[in-house]
Amino acid sequence: MRIVERNLYAYRRNWPVFVSAFVEPLFFLLSIGIGVGELVGDITVAGHTIDYEEFVAPGLFAVTAMNGALFDATFNFFVKFKYHKVYDGILATPLDTLEVTTGEMLWSLLRGTIYSIGFLGMMTAFGLVHSWWAILTIPAAMLIGFAFAGAGLAACTFMRSFVDFDYVNLVIIPLFLFSAVFFPVAQYPDVLEAVVRCTPLYQGVVLCRSLVLGDLHWSLLANIAYLLVMGLVGLRIASRRIRHLLQP
Repeated sequence: MRIVERNLYAYRRNWPVFVSAFVEPLFFLLSIGIGVGELVGDITVAGHTIDYEEFVAPGLFAVTAMNGALFDATFNFFVKFKYHKVYDGILATPLDTLEVTTGEMLWSLLRGTIYSIGFLGMMTAFGLVHSWWAILTIPAAMLIGFAFAGAGLAACTFMRSFVDFDYVNLVIIPLFLFSAVFFPVAQYPDVLEAVVRCTPLYQGVVLCRSLVLGDLHWSLLANIAYLLVMGLVGLRIASRRIRHLLQP
């Protein structure tokens, strides 16, 4: 919690950064979900016939949770780690590397959760939520953030410069486009469909869409387990890497 407290103090004057993060998903929802939705019409998912915007909104919700956590766990973490040397000073205190990594992950989860709550409010205001199960999308968003924050922290410990962030975009952009956010996975060719079903963002999209639609089934436990393991592995790798780099 000391790491979270430190980040709160650091960002207390940068509140416009938080506000701006609500704008991008709103624009996607208005332009693609509602705008393009007028051209697409209804769509059938798991036996439910719904408007296109009702299909897209839960996917964008999952993307919001991912981006909210991943941005802090990659770019901001890298700057503090590589250039500001924040963790060199922190590790001179009784805190250890696991506590530092866990604290940064909690902070990333906090940001991702705030954005997700805001986006869920937008979905509700537009009449895109029809099930009380949708309230569980908040812990689902935290799980998505946990998975991607862990992966982001681990990846950042291997980066040498800002040029390496191109690899992050190389992963995130295809995930955004092909994780069934905008199209049902059944529309893809069989090989691509099989690949998409194994990707991390797809697990979050399926989980959030099922909760928003009230379509719960036991296979969602596999999606939850996937994201949980991804976050734990990332947290472990990041902790060991920081210990290796700062405490040789």
